[in-house]
Amino acid sequence: MSQRRRRSLALLTSGVLALPLLTGCGAGDDEGGKAAAGPDIAATARDRVADGGVLRWAVDALPVTLNTFQADADATTNRIAGAVLPQLFVLDAKGRPAANPDYLEKAEVVEREPKQVVLYKLNQQAVWSDGREIGAADFLAQWRALNGKDSAYWTARNAGYDRIEKIERGKTDLEVKVTFAKPYTDWRSLFTPLYPKQVTGTPDAFNEGARGALKVTAGPFDLGAIDKRTGTATLTRNARWWGQAAKLDSMVLTAVPRAERPAALASGKVDLADIDRAGAERIALARRDASGKGGAGSNGAGSGGAPAHGPGASLTAAQATLSWARAFGADEAEAAAEAETREKTAAAVKRYAQEQAALRTFAVRKSLEPSYTQLAMNGASGPLSDERVRRAIARALDRTALAEIVLKPLGLPAKPVGSHVALAGQRAYADNSEALGGQDTRAAQALLADAGWRRDGKITEPAGAKAGPQGAKQDDAKTPAGPGTGNDGLYIVGDDGRNTDRQSVPGIRPEGPSRYSGDGLVAEDPRHAPDGEVVDADAIARGAEPDGPSPVLAPAPFAAEQRASLLTQAAAAGEEEDDGKRSPALDGAAAEAADGDTEAADGETASPRPAEQASRTSGSVLAKDGRALSLRFVLPAGPGSEPLRAVGERIGRMLQKIGVRTEITKVADESFFKDHIASGQYDLALYSWPATAYPATDARPIFAKPEPAADGSLLVEQNYTRVGTDHIDQLFDQAVGELDEDQSRELVRKADARIWAAAGSIPLYQRPELVAAKPSLVNAGAFGLAAPRFQDIGWKKPAAAKDGKKR
Repeated sequence: MSQRRRRSLALLTSGVLALPLLTGCGAGDDEGGKAAAGPDIAATARDRVADGGVLRWAVDALPVTLNTFQADADATTNRIAGAVLPQLFVLDAKGRPAANPDYLEKAEVVEREPKQVVLYKLNQQAVWSDGREIGAADFLAQWRALNGKDSAYWTARNAGYDRIEKIERGKTDLEVKVTFAKPYTDWRSLFTPLYPKQVTGTPDAFNEGARGALKVTAGPFDLGAIDKRTGTATLTRNARWWGQAAKLDSMVLTAVPRAERPAALASGKVDLADIDRAGAERIALARRDASGKGGAGSNGAGSGGAPAHGPGASLTAAQATLSWARAFGADEAEAAAEAETREKTAAAVKRYAQEQAALRTFAVRKSLEPSYTQLAMNGASGPLSDERVRRAIARALDRTALAEIVLKPLGLPAKPVGSHVALAGQRAYADNSEALGGQDTRAAQALLADAGWRRDGKITEPAGAKAGPQGAKQDDAKTPAGPGTGNDGLYIVGDDGRNTDRQSVPGIRPEGPSRYSGDGLVAEDPRHAPDGEVVDADAIARGAEPDGPSPVLAPAPFAAEQRASLLTQAAAAGEEEDDGKRSPALDGAAAEAADGDTEAADGETASPRPAEQASRTSGSVLAKDGRALSLRFVLPAGPGSEPLRAVGERIGRMLQKIGVRTEITKVADESFFKDHIASGQYDLALYSWPATAYPATDARPIFAKPEPAADGSLLVEQNYTRVGTDHIDQLFDQAVGELDEDQSRELVRKADARIWAAAGSIPLYQRPELVAAKPSLVNAGAFGLAAPRFQDIGWKKPAAAKDGKKR
């Protein structure tokens, strides 16, 4: 695995490091513009924060390793590292790196010729928890562990360390001099976090010693106990910390699955938690009901005193009467079963009401995550290997409308992302989308015509053949089937005439006033994650099932009914449409019924089907060389992915207007990325990439031109669209070695413009960040492009007391 690939993989799987929240300043501060959304953390001056108290903070899971440079490091690993280890450079509210004065007095390039030399001047008070000064020995040990020369070290990201020639002590013990063999513009990305030499000094210590414990630390917090039984990792105030003392006595990181977080918040198990849209909706409903704005009745009660939302809310008067009749009917078995059901429902309603009463005391803090969702197009083969077709698809998209599907209901800014390599606010950011061009249906149609695609084209391919790599045999062994699995059938955009407006998309409300006021949240499908992403593990959540079959992503029986109707219509029009995805019922009963109708009309037995398929035309779908332009759109099937699938459905309708048919295929979450995206078994897909403060290094493997391997396969690094050019690679290579930072960023922007023009992936929107917090908790919440300044997090002092502590 290459150095670049390792660093990018770590970013994808682990997210952005949890670093202190600082304010950017200095020359070029306006470069990159304003962040799309700033932090929402209840920012409070330290003198108004109480000393002491405990914060219980939800995490997805306890860390498997505490070494952030290992492949299985995760977001919890990074959160702990941010609180207990040196962070030499930290990200501010615009996602820009700045020197951390707790560890550095200064860090700068002091020589450029003949070689780049960086001089670090350390804070003279900076010491490890064992009393030893932080110094050159720690830098040297970390470089040797991560430079890739010793394969005994199991490392996941090494970029930059391989460009260092030597590390030595400066004039004093507080100076560290780093000489580079090759110039490196992203030198600030190195040595954050910095581990003590006890961890990085030997392969055994690096590989195993820091997986379950960190005996030596140097942050505002120390690492306490990690208790797998209770699912908690405790961080305690560091008595040797030389900076501003942590306000909290301790932080308890508590593993809580996303779907269980509303209940955990209500019970007091956690005080702070990232939540999905369903959780945010529950808090909004609880606060609305508490304010007396619940609509039908007081305190959120519906008609007749029934709950207006939650368990039992959808029960009609007729259903309630029928339930009562069954419970007190003559059939004893049926009565017992119905009585048990009624008891369970009553218990669920009571539990829900108790949780809602507690959730009304929480606030939802909102921002935009340091990551963006994109439409990826697989350019390896088929129609999408033609740049004109990819550009046409891109120009058919109304990116603002797609962003609004996810962000507008949450009250967040819905401006499309204009760069592949940075987000608004970061210095490398520039909107280069004009290199491709904006939404223009006529331009898209002209591009497709130039590529040879025509309407009413003659179809000679076997029915059901696919135009791209989706025609390859698929392994469905890992894909669940049946009701409730999210794999209930194939939906072909355009086959259902009823799906013509936003109201038919699951989880998307019609335009108009919200059902309640206050925080911009709407009551949508409770299975929603912030935007339905599953590539990012934080987006998966489990909740209530929607009522009735979806008219967009149709279950198999519903889809079969639609299909039979369409075949009848096609027969009447003298055409036959067959996408090769019929259910057994269609191949049998429905087909026989169609044949029977023909026989009755002709009054004679139908002749055997000819060996050669009858000639047919593509109709409104474009065709070329006897093949229809039909693309397989792969989306995750799991709970919490509804908003993402709604975006996919809207894209399908946009492409339908230019004659491109999309077949939306839902696949199991666990196989979505590995078995489809990474392996290239898709035409179109939606997934996310994290933003980075170091795009010259981290964006390179994502957009690198694939190279042929000895066995004939492609080495794609992290470029899962398989679209790249030599020029893009050259621009990144120049940028990473350019020490003039303005010139380096300009080269990165030029690379981004080329990436837009190649149209392998189209950035859509920045992902939403929703965090539930107790109102009295300050300097914590939705951090946006930044991350916590852990020592400032705490409980706000009561208005009548200056030195009170949280009980």
